[in-house]
Amino acid sequence: MLGHRGSPRRARENTLEAFARARDEGADGVELDVHRTRDGALLVHHDADIEGFGVIAHHDAEAVRGAFAWVPTLAEVLDECLGLLVNVEIKNSPKDLDFDPEESVAAAVVELLAARDGRDRVLVSSFHLPSIDRVRGLDPAVPTGYLTVVHPPPAEAIATAVRSGHGAVHPFFGVLADDAARTVTERAHAEGIVVHTWTVNDPDDVVRLAAAGVDALITDDPADVLVALA
Repeated sequence: MLGHRGSPRRARENTLEAFARARDEGADGVELDVHRTRDGALLVHHDADIEGFGVIAHHDAEAVRGAFAWVPTLAEVLDECLGLLVNVEIKNSPKDLDFDPEESVAAAVVELLAARDGRDRVLVSSFHLPSIDRVRGLDPAVPTGYLTVVHPPPAEAIATAVRSGHGAVHPFFGVLADDAARTVTERAHAEGIVVHTWTVNDPDDVVRLAAAGVDALITDDPADVLVALA
């Protein structure tokens, strides 16, 4: 079970406090979002911009952190979460205010992980297939996962993951209703692909998806999910 942006119901999301809370509540790992600054730093924040400030990629890290001390660097989060699985989501879409066609964030994530001598447990994911393809191209040893909502459907996402060498698919839990959850997980597992689904908060969904064999649930409420799984 992974805390979605930490434990956002008990602390500000994507902050060191939220990640520490997720760990203390028993999460096996956390999920986070990463963006670049103008000077190439990797900051953890969901949106490309910060309300009242502007697009993170248009400012140097010092300016962002000076205005918003609660925005951590990816390295700080990795330090806080040593021993946990950290799902690093690269936010990069042509619709984003900081769209990065050169995939510099993917390259910077790989560089950071290499500089940390492999002491982190990570999985790098993205809705933007070229981002995780870039990660694999730079370092095939870094685990990668393909994030999806409704399109492509799970079967197509699994086929893409197999073809591209990604070891995980991360479908939105809403496409895993009823018998679809077991069908998708069995198909993925047959191909050697793990399934992590988001964002699962309802206890009934927690129990149903766990019973279907989903490998990890990403949730806003790690403590309550553990109660539901007990």
